[in-house]
Amino acid sequence: MNPTELLELITSRRSVREYTGQPVDQAMLDAILEAGRWAPSGLNNQPWRFVVIQEEAIKEALAPMTKCSGIVRESAVLICTFLHLPSVYNEMKDYQGIGACLQNMLLMIHGLGLGAVWLGEILKNATQVRQTLGLGEEYELMAILALGHPAGDSHGKPYRLTMDELVLPARLSEPEPTL
Repeated sequence: MNPTELLELITSRRSVREYTGQPVDQAMLDAILEAGRWAPSGLNNQPWRFVVIQEEAIKEALAPMTKCSGIVRESAVLICTFLHLPSVYNEMKDYQGIGACLQNMLLMIHGLGLGAVWLGEILKNATQVRQTLGLGEEYELMAILALGHPAGDSHGKPYRLTMDELVLPARLSEPEPTL
């Protein structure tokens, strides 16, 4: 893949919230998780852990925990991504690593022709999600990716700030005088 193709993959990815109901092939699911596994992390601590959910009963149990219940129910797969607290060495860097892991998976999902959305609102019930999945307190829910085969076209390009609005000038500041 050349840089132009990579940028096209990045800029064409959208949040997909409606799915056909067709199952996701296991090889695709393996590739998505592999992409997440290869995200960068501080000290290579790889603090992410995944719970992959395809069972309707588990999706149905999680659905009431979010205002996105329809997305949870209709997705082919949920990838619950957790921070493994015993692996943490720097909270901020580990949160950043989880973000990179999620982005890697979202890009792989898009590259495979699937659609996904990053669900964060469910974090208000993170403890309940963890308990429903039978996990101990050493796991902290970071996000859930809902994915499947897209039902219809994704919407147009979302608004983005211009580079002039995003890139700040580099300049040395004068030290404050000491008294």
